[in-house]
Amino acid sequence: MVCKIVGFWRRVQRKLRYLQAFVLWSETVQRRVSTIMLVGLFLVTAILPSTAQMVAENSHRKGLPNTENVVEQGFALYSAQRFGDAVKILQQENATYAASGDKLRQAMTLSNMSLAYQELGLWTEAQAAIAQSLLLLQNLNNSQERAAILAQTLDIQGRWQLARGQTEDAINSWQQAADIYTQIGEKDKFTRNRINSAQAKQVLGLYPQARKILTEVQQSLTTQQDSLLKATGLRSLGDVLRVVGNLDESRRVLKHSLEVASSLQANQEITEALLSLANTARVQGDTQATLDFYKQAAALSVPPSTRIQLLLNQFSFLLETKQSSAAVALSPQIQSEISKLPPSRMAVYARINFAQNLAKLKQNDTAGIPSWLDIAQLLAKAGELAQSLQDKRAESYAKGTLGWLYEQTGQFADAKNLTEKALFIAQSIEASDIGYQWEWQLGRLLKTKGDTKQAISYYSQAIKTLQSLRSDLVVINPEIQFSFRENVEPVYRELVELLLQAEGNSELPPDNLKQARFVIESLQLAELDNFFRQACLTAKVEIDQVAEQDQTAAVIYPIILPDRLEVILKLPGQKNLKHYATNIVKQEVESTLSQLRENIAQPHTLRMVQSLSGRVYDWLIRQSEADLAKSQVKTLVFVLDGALRNIPMASLYDGKQYLVSKYAIALSPGLQLFDPKPLPRKQLQALTAGLTEARLGFSALPNVERELKEIQSQVGTKVLLNQQFTSQALEKQMKSLPFKVVHLATHGQFSSNADKTFIVAWDKQIKVNELSDFLRIREENRSEAVELLVLSACQTANGDNRAALGLAGVAVRAGARSTLASLWNVDDESTAMLMSQFYQELAKTPRLTKAEALRQAQLALLQNPSYKRPSFWAPYVLVGNWL
Repeated sequence: MVCKIVGFWRRVQRKLRYLQAFVLWSETVQRRVSTIMLVGLFLVTAILPSTAQMVAENSHRKGLPNTENVVEQGFALYSAQRFGDAVKILQQENATYAASGDKLRQAMTLSNMSLAYQELGLWTEAQAAIAQSLLLLQNLNNSQERAAILAQTLDIQGRWQLARGQTEDAINSWQQAADIYTQIGEKDKFTRNRINSAQAKQVLGLYPQARKILTEVQQSLTTQQDSLLKATGLRSLGDVLRVVGNLDESRRVLKHSLEVASSLQANQEITEALLSLANTARVQGDTQATLDFYKQAAALSVPPSTRIQLLLNQFSFLLETKQSSAAVALSPQIQSEISKLPPSRMAVYARINFAQNLAKLKQNDTAGIPSWLDIAQLLAKAGELAQSLQDKRAESYAKGTLGWLYEQTGQFADAKNLTEKALFIAQSIEASDIGYQWEWQLGRLLKTKGDTKQAISYYSQAIKTLQSLRSDLVVINPEIQFSFRENVEPVYRELVELLLQAEGNSELPPDNLKQARFVIESLQLAELDNFFRQACLTAKVEIDQVAEQDQTAAVIYPIILPDRLEVILKLPGQKNLKHYATNIVKQEVESTLSQLRENIAQPHTLRMVQSLSGRVYDWLIRQSEADLAKSQVKTLVFVLDGALRNIPMASLYDGKQYLVSKYAIALSPGLQLFDPKPLPRKQLQALTAGLTEARLGFSALPNVERELKEIQSQVGTKVLLNQQFTSQALEKQMKSLPFKVVHLATHGQFSSNADKTFIVAWDKQIKVNELSDFLRIREENRSEAVELLVLSACQTANGDNRAALGLAGVAVRAGARSTLASLWNVDDESTAMLMSQFYQELAKTPRLTKAEALRQAQLALLQNPSYKRPSFWAPYVLVGNWL
């Protein structure tokens, strides 16, 4: 459970809550605060110079304490992440302003108090404070000062609303604030507000609107004169672009931020820009650039708080890239810097982060590493510090992590005791994003103890918590998407393993199989959320409802576990699920699949391919042959797991024939995501587009023109060829005409990284998010969804064993009911033949399913002596609605 806290500062300082904020300047205090915290929302008297003077005068006249110093003290405590102490000061400040009748300052103080309460997870108190602040402001006369405080108070209210899942209310609050900022000319706060709104729209799935806002923000910042606020604003924008998966643009904007900061010779801003650039380069997998950015940042003189951020990021990156010796050499410097930190949440999380990574290093290399006891003492100190700060969130995190450490050292009783305490604290402040980790941890501990029933209960609760956090996980953890493969995916897999673990020779209870299927479906959804860095998908139908719509279709759920491959089978017309397993270790499964994928596209490897695909057939199909035949199944729908997604199921070989010879085949990223309905054949219209010429470094596809003409002979089409096929032309056609089919005959790539998943138009690569925007804008303008999206010349990314996730991502995110695509590049002449046959089958037989039409087209190639090898007909897969 060692977390890859890549963007340590942004994640642990807020670990929450969706908002990258700008930094305010204190004109009165003449002091710069340039760390990335939520101090940008903290209201200070500097925004009210005339009122500040009045309050100072009033305080002297009435014998009150100098409130200016109190304001500054509260701001300093909040900035230092001593939120409990900040609340105490703010409560005193609130009482002082209430006694003096200064309602404007009291409202400002209450808003600040709400911010501090939110940091502490005291949501009820935070809501009460913001409500009282707004009530006071409503009863004051209009003025520039009141407007400024009201706008920022609405920003803070929006932040609370988003944190509580009230996303639409948050957007409304921020829009009200934006209107006020526009009226009073507060450009900087307006820009921050727009970035917040864009992130909220992402949470709601309003991607075109969010992208539009971010584009406007970028244009606005670019035209401003160089300033520290501009550097900070660009950096915030670059961080958000990384969150939403636009990595190339993130890097470009962050470089602009660095240029601005460098022109001002501002070391702090330069360092922060370099750290953000390192985070983006790290997500992109650019190891050398990441190291270079860290090296540049290390050469600058910065405060200890920024220095520790740099060192911890660098330390975790060295571990990630298996540079253990360099990590060991760096650890004494980190220990020294941590000891210099003043008491704060930052100091707590720095110790936790360091302890987690030390433990990870110790598991692989004990030379020169502190003892387990030393690491435990580091965590114990973090817990004591959190308690002294009255920071429940940090305390839960420290206790739970110490429990995790005891789990690693086999001290299970102590581990369970600490984890239970950590969970209780997390639940008391509704910190679900860390609470699920302790539920999972308790599940593991109970599993080790042999208490399977209680373990399943805790695992199930952890997944329930994760599902309630879907939007949070993809927004609050921009770097490596909350380390999905370490911190989220295993929860699902380990629960499936428990559910499918029979005691002795007894049969599994039907409820276990049903729950296991639900968990597998939920994992598919979580993987796609992680792929897009957005919780963009919603279930459209019940799983059982989908399965019953086609009484000739069986659904197959394979899942790869450490010591076996499990298969759950849903047969048509049968309530209970069936289940079978093959005892084979994960490494052997993945090795076989890797060899098969490597060889199947090659021209002279037929015997090897048949041997390897025969093994996979044995795992997935052999044990169900009799059941499939008895149920008269005609279509197999696979909900594939892991590396199985890279293998075309049509090519599985039973020793005599391929699977496609017996069944129509479709893939689904999850039955709940598609509502299966037959393709309307009456006056079927298609938008077709393609490239015959070499473009943007991709080879020519001379048979594409023939492919599009043959489609045109079967259905009515609008054709965009070569220069006509630009991104703008495609978007315009998708918006304007009610095409049921969109067929793109052009190069493309599927990757496990959304930023590397694209199709090639004449003018540029169209990324998956942009293609999705085209289709979703059309969906907003028209009630008709695209029934079928065809991508006939795509391939999965080389060296990416999860690349087919990109295909599933395109299929789901594009909004089309079905997607037909190729897993690797195929001879474009055979592609033209297959596509022509596919559309011919659809046109001539009204009741034929899309899956069966594809099967007939594949069989036509299989029976052609020139194209009988799987490399020609196997790569085409149908994803989504198979009817």
